[in-house]
Amino acid sequence: MRARPWRVAVVGGGITGLAAALRLRDRAPADTEITVYEQSGALGGKLRTGELAGRPVEFGAESFLMRDPAGGESAAVALARRLGLAGRIVHPTVGQAALVVDGGLRPIPGGTLVGVPGDLAAVAAVAEPTADADRDGGRPLLDANQDVSVGALVRARFGEQVVQRLVDPMLGGVYAGRADDLSLVTTMPALARAARVEHTLVGAVRAAQAAAPRAPGAPVFGTLDGGLSTLVEAAATASGATIRRNAAVRELTPVGGGWRLTVGPTRDPESVEADAVLLTVPARPTARLLAGFAASPAATVGGLDYASVALVTLALPAPALPRLSGFLVPATEGLLIKASTFFTTKWGHLAAPDGLALVRASVGRYGEETSLQVTDDDLLATVHRELTRVLGVALPTPVAGHVQRWGGALPQYAPGHTGRVAAVRAALRASHPTLAVAGAGFDGVGIPVCVRSGESAADEIIEALGGSGP
Repeated sequence: MRARPWRVAVVGGGITGLAAALRLRDRAPADTEITVYEQSGALGGKLRTGELAGRPVEFGAESFLMRDPAGGESAAVALARRLGLAGRIVHPTVGQAALVVDGGLRPIPGGTLVGVPGDLAAVAAVAEPTADADRDGGRPLLDANQDVSVGALVRARFGEQVVQRLVDPMLGGVYAGRADDLSLVTTMPALARAARVEHTLVGAVRAAQAAAPRAPGAPVFGTLDGGLSTLVEAAATASGATIRRNAAVRELTPVGGGWRLTVGPTRDPESVEADAVLLTVPARPTARLLAGFAASPAATVGGLDYASVALVTLALPAPALPRLSGFLVPATEGLLIKASTFFTTKWGHLAAPDGLALVRASVGRYGEETSLQVTDDDLLATVHRELTRVLGVALPTPVAGHVQRWGGALPQYAPGHTGRVAAVRAALRASHPTLAVAGAGFDGVGIPVCVRSGESAADEIIEALGGSGP
């Protein structure tokens, strides 16, 4: 018999940490003591549902992918199902988005994979691919373990316009980064796998799409009626974990076969013992916690950089908006806005009979943090002015506005990221098997990826603890 219950500490109360806590509750012994330490006063990390002009709106992540890379149910959908929320999943009522090209809106062409075309003719209205560059050279595009930047591969095969007008704005909308800086393996794993077999990029895109077929008309994205904070609250409750808000973990020390966590302010620290620890915070806080006993992994983790962004939401009385879900903006257009969502158009369940529209814009690109160093009022005014410019109509004066700043929010995955993460995890597993790391900084952005990352880390901890308590 076990002498006492396992004690597992989860550091970080975002969706990764909460998914990990729930997985522990489902799969660890029933009496396992799970504690989640969140340094802020709110759970959910980048999932935050708020309200503007009496309407619900997301101030962080907006939606999740419905499918996983193999074509099955995504981890976010599975989590919603586990929590009894599957019936509250809703889908966009308007799916067509646009690109800003030469100051005007053009529909985003279909058939691309994060902007990389599988049919060059289909993108001709937006970008002109380099003629005959994507030739079969008699060997796969990538070697077995090779990683390259997305921009380098696409530019070599399709030319500059495809990168600037399609791929860069797509990646910018997701990562706030540049195609030339982002790892193909991390940001487009399906395409990277196909590129190790296929001899042309068109062939690789088509192979990646064929490997995860989607039924005609099947929705790509979903969200929850009531907001994504509903998912956060339900996961926290179902985990049965002790939730410690405003509880920053400042130090982590191996002690015997377990761990000591130093929690709280410097002048009044609290020492907590645990048998296992899951770190689900961003890379730099993770690196600080690792530095005292795992210097090399800490240095690798600490080298990951992040982009800062702001989400600016305007409540507009009966504006003349096109029938689009929103638009993406190439960096070459010279706008502060990099993406915009016509929130109440895209999500029909939020539409109001009075015609009030919520329009959200994302601003901030990697390396351009100074653009965010202005007041909220200035950001609201700039977004309103740029929206008017892009749409070509005079938008009404907002009845309300909100600026949500996310400093250091989006990881920037340089080529080789996946290999570096694998090396970090292997080193920690060999030296400290009851410690696991998880989250967007390691495995990628998006709710399904973060959920899966947390669940996998929890499984590692259960295995490390051996199925019986101390």
